[in-house]
Amino acid sequence: MASLKDIRRRINSVQSIQQVTKAMKMVAAAKLRRAQMNMLQARPYANRIRNVLYTLLPQIERQLLPVLHVRENIQRSLVVVVTSDRGMAGSFNTNLMKAAQKKIDELGRDKADLVCIGRKGRDHFASRGYNVVADYVDFWSELAFDHAMTFGREVTSRYVNRSVDQVLVFFNQFKNVIVQELREERLLPLVVEEGEEIETGQVLFEPSMVKVVDSLVPRHLDIQVWRYLLESYASEQAARMTAMDNATQNAEEVIERLQLEFNKARQASITKEILDIVGGAEALVVEA
Repeated sequence: MASLKDIRRRINSVQSIQQVTKAMKMVAAAKLRRAQMNMLQARPYANRIRNVLYTLLPQIERQLLPVLHVRENIQRSLVVVVTSDRGMAGSFNTNLMKAAQKKIDELGRDKADLVCIGRKGRDHFASRGYNVVADYVDFWSELAFDHAMTFGREVTSRYVNRSVDQVLVFFNQFKNVIVQELREERLLPLVVEEGEEIETGQVLFEPSMVKVVDSLVPRHLDIQVWRYLLESYASEQAARMTAMDNATQNAEEVIERLQLEFNKARQASITKEILDIVGGAEALVVEA
């Protein structure tokens, strides 16, 4: 059995860790409230502009705009992986990177380029020899729409200049504090996925349908990237808050177990001292 000093040291250590996890949970909860508010504000606009654009696409000649070209044969893919810069968020990053890595291996390492948004994804894929062509880190604390525009231009330019034939995005979509859904979406080319429903209706255009679409496409791409970032950031904070809450509860259980062990050790020590005293008293009686 460990000594009382060792057990007391372990209790103090776990209590210190518990204080840290409590603080991290509170910080994540505060960040989550702001992130969730921004995300909920962006979702309706992102969904609406996507619906409007996809309603117009079947009615225009795609060859008029380079960004609307659809490659018949997919020779090279660009995979965008949105992770966090920091860990301690449960399986938030791990599951995402596993799914992205599986997809890249299916496409072929030599046929896929990666854009890693977040330090965790960059470190994971770079250390394993994947072709990371661009990475963006250390911006989450100052996340702004300008970041989405920068990332969007990087992705779009590679598609327009025919460096890649499709763009796939892996990110976590926020459902609630407990559930974050792993998502894979095709950002480019702009095509309606099988089974996806798009509203249709009669629309008047001014000045022309082509100019309207030309104006909507960059806005659509920017707002979709912005949505990916907001969804991922809210999911990260929710996952970290849940992970830190679980860690705090686990620490409490460890403290209770150590406290019980401490009490048992102290009881054993007291019993031993009593037996020593009784034994000494009996020896004195015998000598007398």
